[in-house]
Amino acid sequence: MADRRYFGTDGIRGRANTHPMTAEVALRVGLAAGKLFMSADDRRHLVVIGKDTRLSGYTIEPALVAGFASVGMDVLTFGPLPTPGVAMMTRSMRADLGVMISASHNSFTDNGIKLFGPDGYKLSDEIELKIEAMMDEGLGEGLAAPDRLGRVKRIDDAQARYVEIAKHAFPKGLSLKGLRIAIDCANGAGYRVAPTTLYELGAEVFPIGVEPNGMNINLDCGSTHPAALSEAVKKYRADIGIALDGDADRLIICDETGQVVDGDQIMALIARDWSRQGLLTGGGVVATVMSNLGLERAMLAEGLTLERTKVGDRYVMERMREGGFNLGGEQSGHIILHDHATTGDGLMAALQVLAVMVDSGRKMSELARQFDTLPQLLENVRYTAGKPLEDATVKAAIADGEAALNGAGRVLVRPSGTEKLIRVMAEGDDEALVRRVVSDIAAAVKAAG
Repeated sequence: MADRRYFGTDGIRGRANTHPMTAEVALRVGLAAGKLFMSADDRRHLVVIGKDTRLSGYTIEPALVAGFASVGMDVLTFGPLPTPGVAMMTRSMRADLGVMISASHNSFTDNGIKLFGPDGYKLSDEIELKIEAMMDEGLGEGLAAPDRLGRVKRIDDAQARYVEIAKHAFPKGLSLKGLRIAIDCANGAGYRVAPTTLYELGAEVFPIGVEPNGMNINLDCGSTHPAALSEAVKKYRADIGIALDGDADRLIICDETGQVVDGDQIMALIARDWSRQGLLTGGGVVATVMSNLGLERAMLAEGLTLERTKVGDRYVMERMREGGFNLGGEQSGHIILHDHATTGDGLMAALQVLAVMVDSGRKMSELARQFDTLPQLLENVRYTAGKPLEDATVKAAIADGEAALNGAGRVLVRPSGTEKLIRVMAEGDDEALVRRVVSDIAAAVKAAG
């Protein structure tokens, strides 16, 4: 990844109005991606663009539109729409390319650009590198003739279309009637579609985080700040709480007591339900290296596998497609339901959990603990120079930690993809031992960095 100048692990991301998150870079993305996805056949080419509620979206979107239209691509803009909604619309509207303007769970001071191919999946590393190479070409190259410029139009029914698609993911014959649901939309992309979907399926809905002002996205709300949802659940005496992040591609859940349920427990709940119904494909679930060992043991106890990938929902999706899995995700709440979506979808995942609640007649607190979580500790260690993970003492500390856990746990040490950080994680049955292992490895990294 070292040779990448713009794209990171999930599109282009950075501080708003600062390189690379400037209008000029967005213009270059539009020009380059537009040229790359304009096929040779003589027809109108189409790109669809959605965004979340960040103030900086007003600078990024027009620049992208100008780039795409300049090379002859027609553009449809959706306004605020969840990331999975943009992926779906790319495919259902037969677009050549889809774009989401969002920095997900980050604060409003950041923004990002994610690209989807005509199949609705995130672009591969190879295609992103091709776009990067073209972005640094002259701005005046390869522009369309005056009569071949793209046309631009705002589509007002994209949210309604997404609501209908989401409702179809809820099992026929079931209803949310009688359920009190608190939902925190993080003042983000799902602030209209998520409460509407739940209401139309019959629930009594208590929404918070639905008053975006351009600067309050993810601010003390949403899936990264579950305290707000926990309070709402208690205040409204809700049966369940659902919190989305800024672009609504992930969620966390609170039970009726306000206790938080993470992505690992949600995956286990859906996997068991789908397996019981004969709906689970691939023989198991795909998760990342960060998922708790308890999830792995729970899946093995069901006769299912847990396959692990690098951190990032894109890598989870790639493995799911290769192995024919229809369920995967991350501990952070990215849950991918491949029967319904091509990327993580917080609302769709919530609907699967609600379906289990309705079908079983059980409270969320009874369903929340699918397995006992093993003690897991993560420490981020900053370094200034060099490559600490190549240091002999660090390697020795990691080997010692693995030996100490002796098969009853695991050690994971990895560099951050965005900053000078080494993430040191260990988990196991013995909490004191886990703490000692993390402490010893972290100390070695500090000494080396």
